[in-house]
Amino acid sequence: MPRKKTKSLVRDIQPDRIYQNEMVSRLINRVMLNGKKQLAERLVYTGMQTAANKLKVDNPLEVFEKAMANVQPHMETRSRRVGGANYQIPFEVKGQRQKHLTMMWFVQAARARKGMSMADRIAQELQDAYNGQGAAVKKREDTHKMAEANRAFAHFARG
Repeated sequence: MPRKKTKSLVRDIQPDRIYQNEMVSRLINRVMLNGKKQLAERLVYTGMQTAANKLKVDNPLEVFEKAMANVQPHMETRSRRVGGANYQIPFEVKGQRQKHLTMMWFVQAARARKGMSMADRIAQELQDAYNGQGAAVKKREDTHKMAEANRAFAHFARG
């Protein structure tokens, strides 16, 4: 199996039932545990609606898209051995990996919140991400800071 995902290996994900959006479908799949998709759908849709109501926005999809845009990373670091030392080399994040990291960080941040239902956690994290706060946005900022701090090693990326 190749190290990089080729176009043929990337699976097509069907858009979700309500919003006809592929990213919402990805979030539902990421939230899903033990194959319980209907439960995951209910949690995500309820969370999106709650977040939109609290933010006084008519369209929950608008809240979702802005929140995901605020979590989406543009740079990351990868470890690379040069000589006898390991360097953290900054790389631009594109396409599939960008979506994957966004969903992973968002669900991780939602699951880390304690003391409320999962739908409320998703709603809370959506609100925070929409406002540019929260654990998922912090994770993105930390990743960007790490890439910025290691910019001096960018010349190792080629070659």
